[in-house]
Amino acid sequence: QVQLVESGGGLVQAGGSVRLSCAASGAKFSNYYMAWFRQTPGKERDFVATISWGGGMVDYADSVKGRFIITRDNAKLTGYLQMNSLKPEDTGIYYCAQSKFSAATMRNISLYEIWGQGTQVTVSS
Repeated sequence: QVQLVESGGGLVQAGGSVRLSCAASGAKFSNYYMAWFRQTPGKERDFVATISWGGGMVDYADSVKGRFIITRDNAKLTGYLQMNSLKPEDTGIYYCAQSKFSAATMRNISLYEIWGQGTQVTVSS
């Protein structure tokens, strides 16, 4: 059973940067898509970014494109989300997730079956 643990969240000023990490336990990390989702109080969990097994396919929500970078290091069983030029609207709990599926688009939350506990990112204006 793969387990995911996020880290790296915190309080940052607008315009700043933060890097989130998602550490996986279990031997199947490299066979999964990995993604990041964001949730704010009272709202649904929204897609942020996803990356394929080998890193050759990445996709971003329009709201973060050009500012966030998703990467992964399969040897370290860790995924990352580099968040730059942060805005107050980026505030939320960030969850990493894994999917054994492969679809034309991997933005759908229902494709992801393994989730971390989340890490809070707060961007102050």
